[in-house]
Amino acid sequence: MKRIIIFRLLTCLLFTSLTGFLFQGQASGAAIKDTESASHTDTAATQVIVKVYEYKGVKIVQFNLAVLSHYSYMVVSGKDALVVDPDRDIQVYIDTAKKEGWAIKGVFLTHSNADFVAGHTEFSKAVGCPVYQHKNSGALYKIKALSDGQSVPWGEVMLRFMSTPGHTPDGMIALVFSKDNKVTPKAILTGDTLFVGSIGRPDLMGGTVAAAKLAGMSYNTWTNKLSKLDDRVVVLPAHGAGSLCGAHLRDEPSSTIGTERATNPYLQHKSKNDFITAVLEGLPEAPQYFTHNAKMNREGPAPVAWNAAMSKTPTINASLSDTSRFYIVDLRDAKSFAAGHIPNAVNIGLRGRLETWVGIMVPWGSNVVLCGNAKEMKEARFRLHRVGYEIAGAISFETWASAKQSVYKNTPISPRELYRRVQNGTAPVIVDVRLPDEWMGLRIGNVLNMPLNQLSDLAIKLDPNEPVITVCNSAYRSSLGIGLLERKGFKKVASMEGGSEAWIEGGLPVIQPTAPGIASAQIKRVIKLPDMIDPAQLKRMLMDLSGTFDLVDIRPAQHFKDYNLPGSRNVDIADLISNPAYLTGAGPLVIVDRDGSLAMAAGGILSQKTERQIKVLFGGLNAYWNIAEMGEPSKAVPIGPASKPAVQPSVPASPTQTAPQKPETPKKKSAGC
Repeated sequence: MKRIIIFRLLTCLLFTSLTGFLFQGQASGAAIKDTESASHTDTAATQVIVKVYEYKGVKIVQFNLAVLSHYSYMVVSGKDALVVDPDRDIQVYIDTAKKEGWAIKGVFLTHSNADFVAGHTEFSKAVGCPVYQHKNSGALYKIKALSDGQSVPWGEVMLRFMSTPGHTPDGMIALVFSKDNKVTPKAILTGDTLFVGSIGRPDLMGGTVAAAKLAGMSYNTWTNKLSKLDDRVVVLPAHGAGSLCGAHLRDEPSSTIGTERATNPYLQHKSKNDFITAVLEGLPEAPQYFTHNAKMNREGPAPVAWNAAMSKTPTINASLSDTSRFYIVDLRDAKSFAAGHIPNAVNIGLRGRLETWVGIMVPWGSNVVLCGNAKEMKEARFRLHRVGYEIAGAISFETWASAKQSVYKNTPISPRELYRRVQNGTAPVIVDVRLPDEWMGLRIGNVLNMPLNQLSDLAIKLDPNEPVITVCNSAYRSSLGIGLLERKGFKKVASMEGGSEAWIEGGLPVIQPTAPGIASAQIKRVIKLPDMIDPAQLKRMLMDLSGTFDLVDIRPAQHFKDYNLPGSRNVDIADLISNPAYLTGAGPLVIVDRDGSLAMAAGGILSQKTERQIKVLFGGLNAYWNIAEMGEPSKAVPIGPASKPAVQPSVPASPTQTAPQKPETPKKKSAGC
């Protein structure tokens, strides 16, 4: 009865994760949700505590600022707090310290960050604490210089700093030890050296150091230093998914050295040349503001007057629309922008990655004028200080319109109407402003791809007198694209309402490439399922690839004792799907059961959680018995009592595997029904 309940629960969980895949002709807009649309919430622009990691004598508080995909930390031992890679707006750290009764005694910068302005000089002004940084950082302000391998007592524990060049030449990480263990660190604050599923990109030095040279340094840093650490050490990076400081970061706040060793795709390359090639391949274009923020951080950013009065309203006349003089950032939502906006304004909505998109699209040093209501403009100015932008002026759209000035309007088109016009041949040119990999993976039809950061240059290929429809995933970027095209003289531009998410939710067909140069219109969902292997394949693996995979048998213990495959380990199914130890490993995880049903359900759940290759024996041990052994079971292999693995980053080593031995006196026995 217990196993029937487990099976039903597993089936329900697996069905839930695969909903939409099982019903032909349906798909969900959630299938294409990205870190862009995920950051459009009211709380995404506020620093929040993600998690507190506690060890004997020390705790590490992790903060997240979703709109910048930025993690920062407070390392606290006793009452002494060290702030690591803080944002420029430092009030959250001060408030947290005050609430908990901590004293901020220092700031540690892992490197000169490029994607945001750090808060080290703000802290120097507010609390007078020192800034700890690599001795070769080139900082133009006073620092407490750190050397490779240097230890610093902190409260009741010890912090050890390690030079980790790669992302930048002055990269440095901090190892955090507990009070009761001064040999094996509990956690490592990796900055941009090592991310969850990725590493820091090496091409942000503006040509002062070759990217390939820095990538080689990253290889050495991992091979000679970080890879030597214990698998259980918790990895705490400075960025998560959506950050442009790396590529393909996973959406998890932390990891372990063991997990990264087993699953981080860059760390799987054993050859230095292969590693360098993988790191340099397919990097997204770095935003133009990165260079300026890195320079500000090295020089020491000037403290901000956070509560200063808003900039005065500029003169209200046609000169405000002069693109050579002003850059108007309209903060309102896409619907309000389409209903009416100042000519040549660009819609970078407040409820989104405002900081990043302004940094990508608005040239550094522009006279930025904000457009929105008073509350929106105040928040925008605050947030843009995070990336070093100054505001030249502010104006509400109502003020502009009441002055009888020229107004641009757009008429959004619904997905259903656009589809109808595509079908009858009356649709305008459709421009997908997403990144090429997004466009190639799934698109709404025969559309042009002009990525937003290149749209102004690529617009020369289009006729400004003809209508254009812009599309993206959620309509945030496509609304931004309207303003960019209008600044290039386009008169008939509109956005598709709701983006591709709304298109898919409406049940309309999408195009996914099926072969190079060939596309087919069909609804598709990408879902990760375990690989099925037949008994003959498993037998060959047991005979020829011993020691290269983990084999787990999820049948009841009495059935496993009666009959099992060489090298297999008996594991309770509940432990298999809940223990993170099984999510990592150097080779595949192969799951077997009686008939393949429970193993397939468990394998499906694990496949949603890990990049590790999961394999399931098709037909279970019944099929293996009847096919691989030609009707006879393999002789049971005596092993010690099965034991559950401890929660650690890699699957416990299986016993040495040997090829199945034919029984001397075969008997017909059950495979564990």
